[in-house]
Amino acid sequence: MVDPMKYQYIVVEGNIGAGKTSLTQMIAAEFNARLILEEFSENPFLPKFYKNPERYAFPLELSFLAARYQQLKSELENRDLFKTFTISDYYFMKSLIFARVTLAEEEFKLYRQLFHIIYQSLPRPDLFVYLHVTPRKLIENIRKRGRDYEQEITYEYLQQIQDGYFDFFRQETTMRFLIIDTENVDFVNRPDDFVRIRNTIFEKEVQPGLNYVIL
Repeated sequence: MVDPMKYQYIVVEGNIGAGKTSLTQMIAAEFNARLILEEFSENPFLPKFYKNPERYAFPLELSFLAARYQQLKSELENRDLFKTFTISDYYFMKSLIFARVTLAEEEFKLYRQLFHIIYQSLPRPDLFVYLHVTPRKLIENIRKRGRDYEQEITYEYLQQIQDGYFDFFRQETTMRFLIIDTENVDFVNRPDDFVRIRNTIFEKEVQPGLNYVIL
């Protein structure tokens, strides 16, 4: 039975093009949950980064770090008593995952120091849902949604990001990670697929560590 009060704070994550924002919005709408969406559309460095990664990687990652921290700190400290729970389409740790791929070694060392100083002050989610999609399918999804600045994203880049997430999962043994293989699922256009994912999230008993489900 679906229990919308099972968790107080849920994160839905995934690689670029996995559908994390769409699923987060759909769940929030169904259960009257408080919705936190990553605010990146106004980041002036993002289009520049995709065209010239070496030049713009460091300012891009620093700007994301500051914006994510400011948003999450503000949103998570202020509870909304009229909402069943809080659900977000990103987790602060993604800053470190992406930075490890995009930054040069010396830049990443400095970035990591800054990251860990502020990471400890943010709450951990009760459940971390990761939508697992292969880079090949992600490329298809990215092309379909048609954002100009994303069209230069490569298979290799997506693979590195995916590897970074799974490294994080293996290191954070106390958190609950629910990895859902959605390679052959279209929860946006097929209501039955959405129900399957929703029920998996709210009905499955998720233990600390990695929990893997293929739909």
